[in-house]
Amino acid sequence: MSIEIGNKLKGKVTGIKKFGAFVELPEGKSGLVHISEVADNYVENVEDHLSVGDEVEVKVLSIADDGKNSLSNKKAKDRPRKPQSKPSHKPPQPKGEDFEKKLTNFLKDSEDKLTSIKRQTESRRGGKGAKR
Repeated sequence: MSIEIGNKLKGKVTGIKKFGAFVELPEGKSGLVHISEVADNYVENVEDHLSVGDEVEVKVLSIADDGKNSLSNKKAKDRPRKPQSKPSHKPPQPKGEDFEKKLTNFLKDSEDKLTSIKRQTESRRGGKGAKR
């Protein structure tokens, strides 16, 4: 299979660095699986997920003339589709009330903080009518 963007290919991990893993692809090509493309969850250490010599399936994200091909390990995995939810017969709950309550609380907190800052500033200046 030729190396084209979007293709899924089998490769072999040839090297691991802090920032990702180098993978040898068919036709003598290679590419990098960046640490952010190694797994679906947070990856602190690439070696926790991949080892030199591992056979991996990768998806080609980009191809560069200089040989710096970008690959993804996590996007190569087929994920089951989520079943479409059936329409419920329950009346929708108004979400606006919750938002209004949060907005009211935010505005009150904001006013309290502004009042506090204003008092501190005035006391440093010696009151409202103080000359500079």
